[in-house]
Amino acid sequence: MSPSRRTVRIGTRNSPMALAQVDRVQAMLTDRYPDIAVEVVSMATSGDRWHGDLAALGGKGAFTKEVDAALIDGHVDVAVHCVKDIPGDRPAPAGTVLAAYLTRDDVRDCLVHPGGLPIGELPAGTRIGTSAVRRVAQMALHWPHLTPVPIRGNANTRLAKLDAGEYDALLLAVSGLHRIGHARRITHPIDVDTMVPAVGSGTLVLQCRDDDTATLELVAGLGDPRAWAETVAERTMLHILQGNCHSPIGALARTEPDGRLHLRARVIGLDGKDVLDVHEWHTDPLTLGTSVAAALLRQGARELLSQ
Repeated sequence: MSPSRRTVRIGTRNSPMALAQVDRVQAMLTDRYPDIAVEVVSMATSGDRWHGDLAALGGKGAFTKEVDAALIDGHVDVAVHCVKDIPGDRPAPAGTVLAAYLTRDDVRDCLVHPGGLPIGELPAGTRIGTSAVRRVAQMALHWPHLTPVPIRGNANTRLAKLDAGEYDALLLAVSGLHRIGHARRITHPIDVDTMVPAVGSGTLVLQCRDDDTATLELVAGLGDPRAWAETVAERTMLHILQGNCHSPIGALARTEPDGRLHLRARVIGLDGKDVLDVHEWHTDPLTLGTSVAAALLRQGARELLSQ
């Protein structure tokens, strides 16, 4: 495709991290298609404006629905989302498609501690800022002497609250801190076998209208087949389990040297006492995600998640 003097409108949240992500997409588009112009349309979402429990807004969809609406209404041509912000218990909004998964960034969680201590050396009662139930449950499993404390706001806001002494440490995503230029704040990247990442960690996806052939062709070349396969395997598992932002579910798919996919998934009770782990391999991401979800259900995932 050779677009000529076309303007592509990219919709995004207006948080610093979201805008940094759009800068990456804009650079990829203009590098591949020098003749196009890119217009960034940023907006505050209900999730950004609300400072209470996300459950009152329907969970993670609170961070995507305004951008999705702008896409559906034709005000933007492409929406840029972090995959882990997209609800996993329901499909993409009608009339849209997740068109291109970008090359995956670091998937790990990390500790940010002003004193530079790794998480295993923190004293009992250390207040760790996090609102992710997946992290809270895995803290209870590995470090039950630490105290998770709810926190809201974007990564910059959370770092400011840490610096103000409202928390003793934070759990954040490694990729997010890199994107906003705060990689130096990372104290301890946590191994993925200890803290299993969120579904879609480290992956950005470009969403388009399913009838916008020109834009679909434009963004298709930006996608990474490995990121697509890994993320689809994880999200298939999550969808079958009907997981959402209040579900203590972690998963990580990796492409093996022989081309097969490996998916490791964990469902864990919030007190850390009940842990379900499944590891499987397959060549097809949909089959793999389905098989892993079925194995978790046989182990009692539905009952554990209902708690």
